[in-house]
Amino acid sequence: MSEPFTVLHVCMGNICRSPMAERLLARAVQDRVGEAAGQLVRSVSAGTGGWHEGEEMNPPAARQVRARGGSVTGFEARKLRGDFIDEADLIFTATADQYDYVVALRPDAADRTFVMGEFGRLLASVDPESLPPGDGKPQSVHDRGVAIVEAVHRLRGPEGPLPGDDLDDPWGRGDQTFQRIGDEIEDTTVPFANLLLS
Repeated sequence: MSEPFTVLHVCMGNICRSPMAERLLARAVQDRVGEAAGQLVRSVSAGTGGWHEGEEMNPPAARQVRARGGSVTGFEARKLRGDFIDEADLIFTATADQYDYVVALRPDAADRTFVMGEFGRLLASVDPESLPPGDGKPQSVHDRGVAIVEAVHRLRGPEGPLPGDDLDDPWGRGDQTFQRIGDEIEDTTVPFANLLLS
């Protein structure tokens, strides 16, 4: 059986931005395919720093996930390791600094690592007709996901991500900031899930 298409979300402490992205992508996938979601897409996260390891999601981040229909059950923060990068078909970082951190750890991951806002911005230019057809089976979803990543990578210019592509760090800020970050995450995760699973 084919492995699910694996998306790794990376931020700093793994209690705010990357867990929100992990669970909101999982919810976007579930919205499209229901119970089959876990067999098709694996959404995981980690932080560049290990100081929150084993902790739950930050409460305002968890509130955003729940408010958007996602689950916070079983989440535990963890520190990024090289093997997490190796296992991932696509890596989203919250900021350009974290992109640099991932690529320093695993230079061969550069072509499949993107600042989340950068990926979302470029995704709109991917021609769905250029992708392998999806039939809802794990192998074809995986192949389609790999093709989307390659297409977005080709669209990426030499200048790299733009300053506006970063997700602000909402830690210690109010629910309004977390809500804005949640919206920015969904601006990428929802179109990606729709294109991947259409």
